[in-house]
Amino acid sequence: MYETRALDETTWPEFARLVEANNGVWGGCWCMWYHGKEVSGDKTPAQKRKAKERLVREGRAHASLVFEGEDCVGWCQFGSPEELPRIHNQRAYRKTDPVLPDWRITCFFSGNGHRGNGVASVALKGAIEQIRTLGGGRVEAYPENTEGRKASPAFLFNGSLSMFERSGFKRSRQIGKDKWVVTRTIKLDRSDAARAG
Repeated sequence: MYETRALDETTWPEFARLVEANNGVWGGCWCMWYHGKEVSGDKTPAQKRKAKERLVREGRAHASLVFEGEDCVGWCQFGSPEELPRIHNQRAYRKTDPVLPDWRITCFFSGNGHRGNGVASVALKGAIEQIRTLGGGRVEAYPENTEGRKASPAFLFNGSLSMFERSGFKRSRQIGKDKWVVTRTIKLDRSDAARAG
């Protein structure tokens, strides 16, 4: 049974344990590429780990972490375009002169032994709920269309188009051979708004 928790100071140790158990993810990226060249470029895996932890402690790195018991087994990273300025297929994306969204969903990761078991779908649901409690707004993601072709879950780090469509996202425009921009507007949770007011 999976559950989701927010990435923050309290869940950092479990997140870090999963990343370390998987060679820093993609050879030591620590899920920093989307945060921009200033914080991720030309840095060692140890420096990226330190930078990621700093962003988490400052509240400038968001993710929906998926837990099985007390073990973090995967995540979905999201944040504002200021927090996550980089996306793949950036040139094609900019050609359409886009209005930037309130939130971006940039990447997914599932640990060994959990790929293909629905971790990404659970993580996406958790990200949507976190975005709702953080004020909602227009959300963009950049998944791949896998229809009619085989794609390993290990390499679908932006998620699959079908998963996003099952979660209520709509196709906006194509920015690569198999890459799409999808959008969904998340409304603020009224109970959270009442508590804040």
